[in-house]
Amino acid sequence: MLAAALGAALAFGAPAALAGTAPVSPGAPAPAPAPQAAAPASQSSTWAAGTRAYLVITAPGDSSAVRSAVTANGGTVFANYDAIGVIVAHSSSASFAATLRGVSGVQQVGATRTSDVPADAYNPALPANPAQSTTGSGEPVRADMTQIKADQAWAVTTGSATVKVGILDTGVDDQHQDLAPNFNAADSASCAYGKADTRAGAWRDVGTHGTHVAGTVAAAKNGKGVIGVAPGVKISSVRIAEPGSSLFFAENTVCGFMWAGDHGFKVTNNSYYTDPWQFNCPDNADQAAIIEGVKRAQEYAEGKGSLQVAAAGNSNLDLANKTTDTESPNDSTPVTRTITNACLDIPTELPGVVTVSAMGTTAKASYSNYGLNVVDITAPGGDATGIYSTLPGGKYGSMSGTSMASPHVAGVAALLASTNPGITPAQLRDKLATQANDVACPSDSRCKGTTAKNGFFGEGQTDALKAVGSTPPPGKFFENTGDFAIGDNTTVESPVTASGVTGNAPATLKVGVNVVHTYIGDLKVDLVAPDGTVYTVHNRSGGSTDNINQTYTVNASSEVANGTWKLRVNDNAGGDTGKIDAWSLTF
Repeated sequence: MLAAALGAALAFGAPAALAGTAPVSPGAPAPAPAPQAAAPASQSSTWAAGTRAYLVITAPGDSSAVRSAVTANGGTVFANYDAIGVIVAHSSSASFAATLRGVSGVQQVGATRTSDVPADAYNPALPANPAQSTTGSGEPVRADMTQIKADQAWAVTTGSATVKVGILDTGVDDQHQDLAPNFNAADSASCAYGKADTRAGAWRDVGTHGTHVAGTVAAAKNGKGVIGVAPGVKISSVRIAEPGSSLFFAENTVCGFMWAGDHGFKVTNNSYYTDPWQFNCPDNADQAAIIEGVKRAQEYAEGKGSLQVAAAGNSNLDLANKTTDTESPNDSTPVTRTITNACLDIPTELPGVVTVSAMGTTAKASYSNYGLNVVDITAPGGDATGIYSTLPGGKYGSMSGTSMASPHVAGVAALLASTNPGITPAQLRDKLATQANDVACPSDSRCKGTTAKNGFFGEGQTDALKAVGSTPPPGKFFENTGDFAIGDNTTVESPVTASGVTGNAPATLKVGVNVVHTYIGDLKVDLVAPDGTVYTVHNRSGGSTDNINQTYTVNASSEVANGTWKLRVNDNAGGDTGKIDAWSLTF
Protein backbone atom coordinates (compact mmCIF):
# COMPACT_ATOMS: atom_id res chain seq x y z
CA MET A 1 0.00 0.00 0.00
CA LEU A 2 1.43 3.30 -1.12
CA ALA A 3 1.29 6.34 1.15
CA ALA A 4 3.74 9.19 0.59
CA ALA A 5 6.82 8.89 -1.57
CA LEU A 6 6.30 5.11 -1.49
CA GLY A 7 7.06 5.26 2.20
CA ALA A 8 4.34 2.75 2.99
CA ALA A 9 5.46 0.31 0.31
CA LEU A 10 8.39 -1.89 1.16
CA ALA A 11 10.34 -1.23 -2.00
CA PHE A 12 13.46 -2.80 -3.46
CA GLY A 13 15.33 -1.76 -6.53
CA ALA A 14 16.81 -4.15 -9.06
CA PRO A 15 18.31 -7.05 -7.10
CA ALA A 16 21.86 -6.45 -8.29
CA ALA A 17 21.77 -2.75 -7.47
CA LEU A 18 20.54 -3.20 -3.92
CA ALA A 19 22.29 -6.42 -2.94
CA GLY A 20 23.10 -6.32 0.76
CA THR A 21 21.15 -3.14 1.49
CA ALA A 22 18.34 -2.93 4.04
CA PRO A 23 14.80 -2.44 2.74
CA VAL A 24 12.69 0.57 3.57
CA SER A 25 10.85 -0.02 6.84
CA PRO A 26 7.25 -0.73 5.85
CA GLY A 27 5.82 0.90 8.93
CA ALA A 28 7.86 4.09 8.90
CA PRO A 29 5.93 7.32 8.41
CA ALA A 30 6.65 9.06 5.15
CA PRO A 31 8.62 12.28 5.41
CA ALA A 32 6.55 15.41 5.48
CA PRO A 33 6.62 17.29 2.18
CA ALA A 34 8.33 20.61 1.91
CA PRO A 35 6.17 23.70 2.44
CA GLN A 36 4.24 24.79 -0.62
CA ALA A 37 6.30 27.12 -2.74
CA ALA A 38 4.93 30.19 -4.44
CA ALA A 39 3.19 29.52 -7.73
CA PRO A 40 5.56 29.33 -10.70
CA ALA A 41 4.97 31.87 -13.42
CA SER A 42 3.69 29.14 -15.75
CA GLN A 43 0.82 28.26 -13.40
CA SER A 44 -2.64 29.74 -13.42
CA SER A 45 -3.10 33.12 -11.76
CA THR A 46 -6.12 31.64 -9.95
CA TRP A 47 -3.84 29.77 -7.56
CA ALA A 48 -3.27 31.40 -4.17
CA ALA A 49 -1.21 30.38 -1.18
CA GLY A 50 -3.40 28.94 1.53
CA THR A 51 -5.82 27.26 -0.87
CA ARG A 52 -7.21 24.03 0.58
CA ALA A 53 -9.45 21.36 -0.94
CA TYR A 54 -12.79 20.24 0.50
CA LEU A 55 -15.42 17.59 -0.17
CA VAL A 56 -18.88 19.12 0.04
CA ILE A 57 -21.53 16.42 0.43
CA THR A 58 -25.12 17.00 -0.63
CA ALA A 59 -28.03 14.96 -1.99
CA PRO A 60 -27.33 13.23 -5.33
CA GLY A 61 -28.96 14.95 -8.28
CA ASP A 62 -29.01 18.65 -9.03
CA SER A 63 -26.41 20.34 -6.79
CA SER A 64 -26.66 23.77 -8.42
CA ALA A 65 -27.91 25.47 -5.24
CA VAL A 66 -25.07 24.08 -3.15
CA ARG A 67 -22.53 24.95 -5.83
CA SER A 68 -23.82 28.52 -5.75
CA ALA A 69 -23.40 28.49 -1.97
CA VAL A 70 -19.78 27.38 -2.39
CA THR A 71 -18.97 30.38 -4.57
CA ALA A 72 -20.99 32.74 -2.35
CA ASN A 73 -18.98 31.76 0.70
CA GLY A 74 -15.42 32.23 -0.52
CA GLY A 75 -14.94 29.02 -2.48
CA THR A 76 -14.68 27.77 -6.05
CA VAL A 77 -16.05 24.57 -7.54
CA PHE A 78 -13.09 22.59 -8.84
CA ALA A 79 -15.03 19.43 -9.77
CA ASN A 80 -18.60 18.24 -9.42
CA TYR A 81 -20.09 14.73 -9.23
CA ASP A 82 -23.85 15.24 -9.20
CA ALA A 83 -24.56 11.52 -9.54
CA ILE A 84 -23.28 10.97 -5.99
CA GLY A 85 -23.75 14.45 -4.52
CA VAL A 86 -20.05 15.21 -4.07
CA ILE A 87 -18.49 18.58 -4.91
CA VAL A 88 -14.73 19.21 -4.83
CA ALA A 89 -14.32 22.80 -3.64
CA HIS A 90 -11.26 24.99 -3.15
CA SER A 91 -11.01 27.91 -0.75
CA SER A 92 -8.34 29.94 0.98
CA SER A 93 -10.77 31.05 3.69
CA ALA A 94 -10.10 29.51 7.10
CA SER A 95 -13.83 29.71 7.91
CA PHE A 96 -15.04 28.12 4.66
CA ALA A 97 -15.92 24.67 6.05
CA ALA A 98 -17.62 25.95 9.20
CA THR A 99 -19.67 28.48 7.24
CA LEU A 100 -20.76 26.05 4.56
CA ARG A 101 -21.85 23.44 7.11
CA GLY A 102 -24.63 25.83 8.06
CA VAL A 103 -26.00 26.12 4.53
CA SER A 104 -29.31 24.43 3.67
CA GLY A 105 -28.77 21.32 1.55
CA VAL A 106 -25.18 20.79 2.69
CA GLN A 107 -24.89 17.47 4.53
CA GLN A 108 -21.16 17.42 5.29
CA VAL A 109 -18.03 19.42 4.52
CA GLY A 110 -14.50 18.20 5.06
CA ALA A 111 -11.00 19.40 4.28
CA THR A 112 -9.18 16.69 2.38
CA ARG A 113 -5.65 17.79 3.27
CA THR A 114 -3.67 19.71 5.88
CA SER A 115 -1.44 21.27 3.23
CA ASP A 116 -2.13 23.68 0.40
CA VAL A 117 -3.45 22.55 -2.94
CA PRO A 118 -0.42 22.62 -5.27
CA ALA A 119 -0.34 25.26 -7.97
CA ASP A 120 0.07 22.40 -10.46
CA ALA A 121 -3.62 21.57 -9.91
CA TYR A 122 -4.64 24.54 -12.08
CA ASN A 123 -2.34 23.77 -14.99
CA PRO A 124 -0.99 20.24 -14.52
CA ALA A 125 2.28 19.33 -16.14
CA LEU A 126 2.24 16.11 -18.13
CA PRO A 127 4.39 13.33 -16.64
CA ALA A 128 7.58 12.40 -18.43
CA ASN A 129 7.47 9.82 -21.21
CA PRO A 130 10.66 7.91 -20.42
CA ALA A 131 13.02 6.52 -23.04
CA GLN A 132 12.58 2.78 -23.27
CA SER A 133 15.16 0.11 -22.65
CA THR A 134 14.72 -3.17 -24.50
CA THR A 135 15.10 -6.61 -23.01
CA GLY A 136 16.00 -9.74 -24.89
CA SER A 137 13.73 -12.74 -25.19
CA GLY A 138 12.94 -14.87 -22.19
CA GLU A 139 10.26 -14.56 -19.49
CA PRO A 140 10.75 -17.33 -16.91
CA VAL A 141 7.71 -18.11 -14.78
CA ARG A 142 8.27 -16.40 -11.44
CA ALA A 143 7.81 -17.99 -8.06
CA ASP A 144 4.83 -15.78 -7.17
CA MET A 145 2.98 -16.95 -10.29
CA THR A 146 3.73 -20.58 -9.51
CA GLN A 147 2.61 -20.01 -5.91
CA ILE A 148 -0.90 -19.00 -7.02
CA LYS A 149 -0.89 -21.46 -9.98
CA ALA A 150 -1.23 -18.70 -12.54
CA ASP A 151 1.17 -20.57 -14.82
CA GLN A 152 -1.25 -23.51 -14.86
CA ALA A 153 -4.28 -21.26 -15.30
CA TRP A 154 -2.77 -19.84 -18.51
CA ALA A 155 -3.20 -23.24 -20.13
CA VAL A 156 -6.95 -22.72 -19.64
CA THR A 157 -7.17 -18.97 -20.31
CA THR A 158 -4.93 -15.93 -20.24
CA GLY A 159 -7.98 -13.71 -19.87
CA SER A 160 -10.28 -11.91 -22.27
CA ALA A 161 -9.44 -8.66 -24.03
CA THR A 162 -13.00 -7.56 -23.28
CA VAL A 163 -12.21 -7.38 -19.55
CA LYS A 164 -10.87 -3.99 -18.41
CA VAL A 165 -8.80 -3.62 -15.24
CA GLY A 166 -8.17 -0.15 -13.87
CA ILE A 167 -4.82 0.57 -12.21
CA LEU A 168 -5.56 3.40 -9.75
CA ASP A 169 -2.06 4.35 -8.71
CA THR A 170 0.92 6.58 -9.49
CA GLY A 171 0.32 6.06 -13.20
CA VAL A 172 1.49 3.51 -15.74
CA ASP A 173 4.23 3.59 -18.37
CA ASP A 174 2.09 2.65 -21.37
CA GLN A 175 5.16 2.47 -23.65
CA HIS A 176 6.78 -0.38 -21.70
CA GLN A 177 7.35 -3.39 -23.97
CA ASP A 178 5.53 -5.70 -21.56
CA LEU A 179 2.53 -3.38 -20.99
CA ALA A 180 1.98 -1.70 -24.36
CA PRO A 181 0.29 -4.78 -25.93
CA ASN A 182 -2.43 -4.73 -23.26
CA PHE A 183 -2.69 -1.01 -22.56
CA ASN A 184 -6.01 0.75 -23.15
CA ALA A 185 -5.27 4.44 -23.65
CA ALA A 186 -8.86 5.32 -24.57
CA ASP A 187 -10.01 4.65 -21.00
CA SER A 188 -6.96 6.09 -19.23
CA ALA A 189 -6.69 9.49 -17.53
CA SER A 190 -5.26 11.39 -14.60
CA CYS A 191 -7.48 12.04 -11.59
CA ALA A 192 -4.78 13.89 -9.67
CA TYR A 193 -6.34 16.85 -7.81
CA GLY A 194 -9.85 15.44 -8.19
CA LYS A 195 -11.01 15.88 -11.77
CA ALA A 196 -10.26 13.90 -14.89
CA ASP A 197 -7.44 15.04 -17.16
CA THR A 198 -7.85 13.16 -20.44
CA ARG A 199 -4.85 14.59 -22.27
CA ALA A 200 -2.69 11.92 -23.88
CA GLY A 201 -0.03 10.82 -21.41
CA ALA A 202 -1.65 12.36 -18.32
CA TRP A 203 -1.97 8.78 -17.07
CA ARG A 204 1.80 8.15 -17.08
CA ASP A 205 3.77 7.25 -13.98
CA VAL A 206 5.02 9.98 -11.66
CA GLY A 207 6.92 7.29 -9.72
CA THR A 208 7.45 3.58 -10.32
CA HIS A 209 4.77 1.96 -8.19
CA GLY A 210 1.85 1.93 -10.62
CA THR A 211 3.89 0.48 -13.47
CA HIS A 212 5.07 -2.31 -11.14
CA VAL A 213 1.50 -3.07 -10.08
CA ALA A 214 0.29 -3.07 -13.71
CA GLY A 215 2.87 -5.69 -14.67
CA THR A 216 1.69 -8.07 -11.97
CA VAL A 217 -1.90 -7.75 -13.18
CA ALA A 218 -1.39 -8.06 -16.91
CA ALA A 219 2.15 -7.94 -18.33
CA ALA A 220 1.92 -9.50 -21.77
CA LYS A 221 2.83 -13.12 -22.45
CA ASN A 222 5.12 -12.04 -25.25
CA GLY A 223 8.42 -13.79 -24.58
CA LYS A 224 9.89 -10.73 -22.84
CA GLY A 225 10.50 -9.91 -19.20
CA VAL A 226 7.59 -11.06 -17.03
CA ILE A 227 4.05 -12.39 -17.34
CA GLY A 228 1.09 -10.96 -15.43
CA VAL A 229 -1.60 -13.01 -13.72
CA ALA A 230 -4.06 -12.20 -16.52
CA PRO A 231 -1.88 -11.48 -19.57
CA GLY A 232 -4.81 -11.39 -21.99
CA VAL A 233 -6.93 -8.67 -20.35
CA LYS A 234 -6.75 -4.93 -20.93
CA ILE A 235 -5.37 -2.45 -18.40
CA SER A 236 -6.11 1.23 -18.07
CA SER A 237 -4.23 3.73 -15.95
CA VAL A 238 -6.08 6.19 -13.74
CA ARG A 239 -3.35 8.21 -12.08
CA ILE A 240 -4.57 9.38 -8.70
CA ALA A 241 -1.16 10.21 -7.19
CA GLU A 242 -0.03 13.81 -7.32
CA PRO A 243 3.46 14.54 -8.66
CA GLY A 244 6.20 15.35 -6.20
CA SER A 245 4.41 14.10 -3.09
CA SER A 246 2.93 10.90 -4.59
CA LEU A 247 -0.05 11.42 -2.27
CA PHE A 248 -3.54 10.06 -2.93
CA PHE A 249 -6.06 12.56 -1.57
CA ALA A 250 -9.76 11.81 -1.20
CA GLU A 251 -10.89 13.88 -4.17
CA ASN A 252 -8.46 11.95 -6.39
CA THR A 253 -9.90 8.63 -5.20
CA VAL A 254 -13.46 9.87 -5.74
CA CYS A 255 -12.55 10.87 -9.29
CA GLY A 256 -10.86 7.50 -9.88
CA PHE A 257 -13.85 5.45 -8.77
CA MET A 258 -16.27 7.59 -10.78
CA TRP A 259 -14.05 7.14 -13.84
CA ALA A 260 -13.94 3.36 -13.25
CA GLY A 261 -17.73 3.15 -13.13
CA ASP A 262 -18.24 5.31 -16.20
CA HIS A 263 -15.64 3.47 -18.30
CA GLY A 264 -16.63 -0.14 -17.72
CA PHE A 265 -13.77 -1.34 -15.55
CA LYS A 266 -14.62 -4.82 -14.34
CA VAL A 267 -11.94 -4.65 -11.64
CA THR A 268 -9.81 -1.90 -10.14
CA ASN A 269 -6.63 -2.34 -8.14
CA ASN A 270 -6.04 0.08 -5.28
CA SER A 271 -2.60 -0.31 -3.69
CA TYR A 272 -2.73 2.80 -1.51
CA TYR A 273 -4.63 4.42 1.31
CA THR A 274 -6.40 7.74 0.99
CA ASP A 275 -4.04 10.42 2.28
CA PRO A 276 -3.40 12.26 4.51
CA TRP A 277 -5.08 10.09 7.18
CA GLN A 278 -4.04 6.48 7.57
CA PHE A 279 -7.37 6.08 9.36
CA ASN A 280 -10.37 8.36 8.90
CA CYS A 281 -12.51 8.72 12.03
CA PRO A 282 -16.24 9.52 11.79
CA ASP A 283 -16.17 11.71 14.92
CA ASN A 284 -13.98 14.20 13.04
CA ALA A 285 -16.01 16.39 10.68
CA ASP A 286 -13.31 16.52 8.00
CA GLN A 287 -12.64 12.80 8.06
CA ALA A 288 -16.34 11.93 8.18
CA ALA A 289 -16.81 13.79 4.89
CA ILE A 290 -13.87 11.92 3.38
CA ILE A 291 -15.39 8.57 4.40
CA GLU A 292 -18.77 9.51 2.96
CA GLY A 293 -17.44 10.92 -0.30
CA VAL A 294 -15.14 8.00 -1.10
CA LYS A 295 -17.81 5.49 0.00
CA ARG A 296 -20.36 7.03 -2.37
CA ALA A 297 -17.88 6.89 -5.25
CA GLN A 298 -17.06 3.25 -4.53
CA GLU A 299 -20.74 2.38 -4.42
CA TYR A 300 -21.23 4.19 -7.74
CA ALA A 301 -18.44 2.16 -9.37
CA GLU A 302 -19.79 -1.09 -7.95
CA GLY A 303 -23.27 -0.19 -9.15
CA LYS A 304 -21.82 0.14 -12.65
CA GLY A 305 -20.30 -3.36 -12.40
CA SER A 306 -16.81 -2.66 -11.02
CA LEU A 307 -15.18 -4.63 -8.19
CA GLN A 308 -12.56 -2.80 -6.12
CA VAL A 309 -9.55 -4.79 -4.84
CA ALA A 310 -7.31 -3.05 -2.30
CA ALA A 311 -4.16 -3.56 -0.27
CA ALA A 312 -4.53 -4.10 3.49
CA GLY A 313 -1.52 -1.92 4.39
CA ASN A 314 2.05 -2.37 5.56
CA SER A 315 2.19 -1.30 9.20
CA ASN A 316 1.78 -4.79 10.74
CA LEU A 317 -1.39 -3.56 12.47
CA ASP A 318 -4.47 -5.48 13.60
CA LEU A 319 -7.21 -3.69 11.69
CA ALA A 320 -9.80 -5.44 13.86
CA ASN A 321 -8.36 -3.91 17.03
CA LYS A 322 -7.27 -0.36 16.31
CA THR A 323 -5.83 1.72 19.14
CA THR A 324 -3.30 4.24 17.81
CA ASP A 325 -2.41 6.08 14.63
CA THR A 326 1.12 7.48 14.53
CA GLU A 327 1.41 8.18 10.78
CA SER A 328 -1.17 10.92 10.16
CA PRO A 329 -1.44 13.45 8.71
CA ASN A 330 1.27 12.54 6.25
CA ASP A 331 1.06 15.74 4.21
CA SER A 332 2.29 17.87 7.11
CA THR A 333 3.43 16.73 10.57
CA PRO A 334 2.20 13.34 11.82
CA VAL A 335 0.92 13.17 15.39
CA THR A 336 0.08 10.28 17.68
CA ARG A 337 -3.66 9.93 18.27
CA THR A 338 -5.95 7.39 19.91
CA ILE A 339 -8.38 5.72 17.51
CA THR A 340 -11.05 3.00 17.57
CA ASN A 341 -12.38 0.44 15.13
CA ALA A 342 -14.83 3.06 13.88
CA CYS A 343 -11.85 4.71 12.18
CA LEU A 344 -11.36 3.31 8.69
CA ASP A 345 -8.41 2.72 6.40
CA ILE A 346 -9.96 3.69 3.08
CA PRO A 347 -10.63 2.47 0.51
CA THR A 348 -9.63 -0.99 1.78
CA GLU A 349 -12.10 -1.04 4.72
CA LEU A 350 -15.09 0.29 2.81
CA PRO A 351 -18.01 -2.12 2.32
CA GLY A 352 -17.70 -4.12 -0.88
CA VAL A 353 -13.95 -3.66 -1.29
CA VAL A 354 -11.84 -6.85 -1.31
CA THR A 355 -9.07 -6.42 1.30
CA VAL A 356 -5.81 -8.25 0.52
CA SER A 357 -3.06 -9.16 2.98
CA ALA A 358 0.42 -10.20 1.92
CA MET A 359 2.19 -13.56 2.26
CA GLY A 360 5.77 -14.56 1.78
CA THR A 361 6.05 -18.16 0.60
CA THR A 362 4.01 -19.77 3.37
CA ALA A 363 3.64 -17.22 6.19
CA LYS A 364 2.14 -13.77 6.64
CA ALA A 365 4.58 -11.17 5.38
CA SER A 366 6.19 -9.41 8.33
CA TYR A 367 4.87 -5.98 7.36
CA SER A 368 1.31 -6.93 6.37
CA ASN A 369 -1.69 -5.56 8.22
CA TYR A 370 -4.18 -8.19 9.33
CA GLY A 371 -7.52 -8.49 11.10
CA LEU A 372 -10.33 -11.02 11.50
CA ASN A 373 -13.33 -10.10 9.33
CA VAL A 374 -11.29 -7.30 7.75
CA VAL A 375 -8.85 -9.23 5.55
CA ASP A 376 -10.73 -11.08 2.81
CA ILE A 377 -7.95 -12.94 1.01
CA THR A 378 -4.16 -13.18 0.78
CA ALA A 379 -1.60 -13.34 -2.02
CA PRO A 380 2.19 -13.19 -2.50
CA GLY A 381 3.54 -9.77 -1.62
CA GLY A 382 7.22 -10.58 -1.31
CA ASP A 383 9.34 -10.35 1.78
CA ALA A 384 13.13 -10.62 1.59
CA THR A 385 13.35 -10.87 -2.20
CA GLY A 386 10.25 -9.01 -3.33
CA ILE A 387 7.96 -9.41 -6.33
CA TYR A 388 9.63 -8.90 -9.72
CA SER A 389 7.66 -6.82 -12.23
CA THR A 390 7.76 -3.97 -14.71
CA LEU A 391 9.27 -0.53 -14.04
CA PRO A 392 9.09 2.64 -16.18
CA GLY A 393 11.40 2.94 -19.14
CA GLY A 394 11.18 -0.72 -20.18
CA LYS A 395 12.88 -1.79 -16.98
CA TYR A 396 12.17 -4.43 -14.32
CA GLY A 397 12.71 -4.66 -10.59
CA SER A 398 11.43 -5.97 -7.27
CA MET A 399 9.17 -4.45 -4.64
CA SER A 400 7.45 -5.93 -1.61
CA GLY A 401 4.25 -4.95 0.16
CA THR A 402 0.54 -5.50 0.26
CA SER A 403 0.75 -3.23 -2.81
CA MET A 404 2.23 -6.22 -4.60
CA ALA A 405 -0.24 -8.75 -3.14
CA SER A 406 -3.35 -6.84 -4.21
CA PRO A 407 -2.66 -6.97 -8.00
CA HIS A 408 -2.32 -10.75 -7.82
CA VAL A 409 -5.92 -10.87 -6.58
CA ALA A 410 -7.04 -8.24 -9.09
CA GLY A 411 -5.53 -10.42 -11.82
CA VAL A 412 -7.35 -13.51 -10.57
CA ALA A 413 -10.58 -11.49 -10.45
CA ALA A 414 -9.95 -10.53 -14.09
CA LEU A 415 -9.55 -14.21 -15.01
CA LEU A 416 -12.81 -14.96 -13.21
CA ALA A 417 -14.55 -12.19 -15.13
CA SER A 418 -13.07 -13.56 -18.37
CA THR A 419 -14.50 -17.02 -17.79
CA ASN A 420 -17.82 -15.77 -16.36
CA PRO A 421 -19.17 -13.07 -18.70
CA GLY A 422 -21.78 -10.90 -17.02
CA ILE A 423 -20.59 -11.70 -13.50
CA THR A 424 -21.51 -9.07 -10.91
CA PRO A 425 -19.11 -7.58 -8.34
CA ALA A 426 -20.93 -9.46 -5.56
CA GLN A 427 -20.53 -12.73 -7.45
CA LEU A 428 -16.88 -11.97 -8.08
CA ARG A 429 -16.33 -11.44 -4.35
CA ASP A 430 -17.99 -14.78 -3.62
CA LYS A 431 -15.93 -16.62 -6.20
CA LEU A 432 -12.70 -15.06 -4.95
CA ALA A 433 -13.56 -16.44 -1.52
CA THR A 434 -14.52 -19.94 -2.65
CA GLN A 435 -11.49 -20.48 -4.91
CA ALA A 436 -8.99 -19.47 -2.22
CA ASN A 437 -6.95 -22.20 -0.55
CA ASP A 438 -7.28 -22.27 3.23
CA VAL A 439 -4.20 -21.22 5.18
CA ALA A 440 -4.20 -22.05 8.88
CA CYS A 441 -3.08 -19.64 11.57
CA PRO A 442 0.52 -20.15 12.65
CA SER A 443 1.49 -20.39 16.30
CA ASP A 444 0.88 -16.68 16.73
CA SER A 445 -1.65 -15.34 19.20
CA ARG A 446 -2.37 -12.35 16.95
CA CYS A 447 -4.00 -14.63 14.36
CA LYS A 448 -7.67 -15.06 15.26
CA GLY A 449 -10.21 -17.30 13.58
CA THR A 450 -10.27 -20.70 11.95
CA THR A 451 -8.36 -22.43 9.19
CA ALA A 452 -11.24 -21.62 6.85
CA LYS A 453 -11.17 -17.91 7.69
CA ASN A 454 -8.78 -15.99 9.90
CA GLY A 455 -7.27 -12.59 10.47
CA PHE A 456 -3.95 -13.23 8.76
CA PHE A 457 -5.15 -14.80 5.51
CA GLY A 458 -8.91 -14.22 5.31
CA GLU A 459 -10.51 -16.91 3.17
CA GLY A 460 -7.05 -18.13 2.15
CA GLN A 461 -4.51 -17.73 -0.63
CA THR A 462 -5.84 -16.86 -4.07
CA ASP A 463 -5.63 -19.70 -6.62
CA ALA A 464 -5.78 -18.74 -10.28
CA LEU A 465 -6.20 -22.32 -11.52
CA LYS A 466 -9.21 -22.99 -9.30
CA ALA A 467 -10.58 -19.59 -10.28
CA VAL A 468 -10.81 -20.49 -13.96
CA GLY A 469 -12.71 -23.64 -13.00
CA SER A 470 -10.66 -26.23 -14.79
CA THR A 471 -7.42 -28.09 -14.88
CA PRO A 472 -4.83 -27.51 -17.58
CA PRO A 473 -4.77 -29.88 -20.53
CA PRO A 474 -2.75 -32.97 -19.66
CA GLY A 475 0.83 -33.05 -20.80
CA LYS A 476 3.50 -35.74 -20.73
CA PHE A 477 5.53 -35.44 -17.52
CA PHE A 478 9.06 -36.71 -16.94
CA GLU A 479 11.15 -36.26 -13.79
CA ASN A 480 14.52 -37.16 -12.28
CA THR A 481 14.46 -37.12 -8.47
CA GLY A 482 18.01 -38.37 -8.04
CA ASP A 483 20.50 -36.19 -6.18
CA PHE A 484 23.45 -34.83 -8.15
CA ALA A 485 26.09 -33.09 -6.03
CA ILE A 486 27.24 -29.61 -7.11
CA GLY A 487 30.80 -28.91 -6.00
CA ASP A 488 32.71 -25.63 -6.09
CA ASN A 489 33.64 -24.57 -9.64
CA THR A 490 32.21 -27.73 -11.17
CA THR A 491 29.58 -28.67 -13.73
CA VAL A 492 27.03 -31.41 -13.17
CA GLU A 493 24.27 -32.81 -15.38
CA SER A 494 21.08 -34.69 -14.52
CA PRO A 495 19.33 -36.54 -17.39
CA VAL A 496 15.65 -37.05 -18.19
CA THR A 497 14.58 -39.24 -21.09
CA ALA A 498 11.34 -38.29 -22.85
CA SER A 499 9.46 -40.88 -24.84
CA GLY A 500 6.05 -41.34 -26.38
CA VAL A 501 5.64 -37.64 -27.26
CA THR A 502 4.54 -36.88 -30.80
CA GLY A 503 6.52 -34.37 -32.84
CA ASN A 504 8.43 -31.44 -31.42
CA ALA A 505 8.51 -30.05 -27.90
CA PRO A 506 6.06 -27.20 -27.24
CA ALA A 507 6.77 -23.49 -27.22
CA THR A 508 5.73 -23.61 -23.56
CA LEU A 509 7.87 -26.50 -22.32
CA LYS A 510 7.77 -26.40 -18.51
CA VAL A 511 11.10 -27.00 -16.81
CA GLY A 512 10.69 -27.55 -13.07
CA VAL A 513 13.97 -26.95 -11.22
CA ASN A 514 14.69 -27.78 -7.58
CA VAL A 515 18.30 -26.99 -6.73
CA VAL A 516 19.47 -26.88 -3.13
CA HIS A 517 22.48 -24.55 -2.99
CA THR A 518 23.55 -21.56 -0.90
CA TYR A 519 24.30 -18.33 -2.81
CA ILE A 520 22.54 -19.07 -6.10
CA GLY A 521 24.35 -16.13 -7.67
CA ASP A 522 27.17 -18.63 -8.20
CA LEU A 523 25.05 -20.79 -10.49
CA LYS A 524 24.31 -20.99 -14.19
CA VAL A 525 21.52 -23.42 -15.05
CA ASP A 526 20.87 -24.67 -18.58
CA LEU A 527 18.42 -27.03 -20.21
CA VAL A 528 20.28 -29.10 -22.81
CA ALA A 529 18.12 -30.54 -25.60
CA PRO A 530 18.76 -34.02 -27.06
CA ASP A 531 20.59 -32.44 -30.03
CA GLY A 532 22.84 -30.40 -27.70
CA THR A 533 21.06 -27.05 -28.02
CA VAL A 534 21.41 -25.08 -24.79
CA TYR A 535 18.60 -23.03 -23.22
CA THR A 536 19.73 -20.92 -20.26
CA VAL A 537 17.07 -20.59 -17.54
CA HIS A 538 19.15 -19.09 -14.70
CA ASN A 539 22.33 -17.10 -15.13
CA ARG A 540 24.04 -16.15 -11.86
CA SER A 541 21.16 -13.99 -10.58
CA GLY A 542 19.78 -13.99 -7.05
CA GLY A 543 22.97 -13.06 -5.18
CA SER A 544 23.15 -14.62 -1.74
CA THR A 545 19.65 -16.14 -1.95
CA ASP A 546 19.49 -19.85 -1.12
CA ASN A 547 17.99 -22.50 -3.42
CA ILE A 548 16.18 -22.46 -6.76
CA ASN A 549 12.64 -23.83 -6.69
CA GLN A 550 10.98 -22.54 -9.81
CA THR A 551 9.22 -23.58 -13.01
CA TYR A 552 10.63 -22.04 -16.18
CA THR A 553 8.92 -21.83 -19.57
CA VAL A 554 11.18 -22.59 -22.53
CA ASN A 555 10.33 -22.22 -26.20
CA ALA A 556 11.68 -25.56 -27.40
CA SER A 557 9.40 -25.84 -30.41
CA SER A 558 12.36 -26.42 -32.74
CA GLU A 559 13.45 -29.52 -30.81
CA VAL A 560 12.30 -33.11 -31.31
CA ALA A 561 10.55 -34.00 -28.07
CA ASN A 562 11.73 -37.56 -27.61
CA GLY A 563 15.27 -38.17 -26.42
CA THR A 564 17.52 -37.46 -23.46
CA TRP A 565 17.34 -33.95 -22.05
CA LYS A 566 19.75 -32.72 -19.41
CA LEU A 567 19.71 -30.12 -16.69
CA ARG A 568 23.20 -28.68 -16.53
CA VAL A 569 24.30 -26.73 -13.46
CA ASN A 570 27.60 -24.88 -13.45
CA ASP A 571 29.05 -23.54 -10.17
CA ASN A 572 31.23 -20.52 -10.86
CA ALA A 573 32.72 -19.67 -7.45
CA GLY A 574 34.11 -21.16 -4.28
CA GLY A 575 32.61 -21.34 -0.83
CA ASP A 576 29.10 -22.65 -1.56
CA THR A 577 28.00 -26.11 -2.65
CA GLY A 578 24.74 -28.00 -3.05
CA LYS A 579 22.88 -30.48 -5.22
CA ILE A 580 20.31 -30.90 -7.96
CA ASP A 581 17.51 -32.28 -5.79
CA ALA A 582 15.03 -32.90 -8.61
CA TRP A 583 13.94 -31.56 -11.96
CA SER A 584 11.17 -32.24 -14.45
CA LEU A 585 9.85 -31.63 -17.95
CA THR A 586 6.16 -31.14 -18.78
CA PHE A 587 5.35 -31.23 -22.48
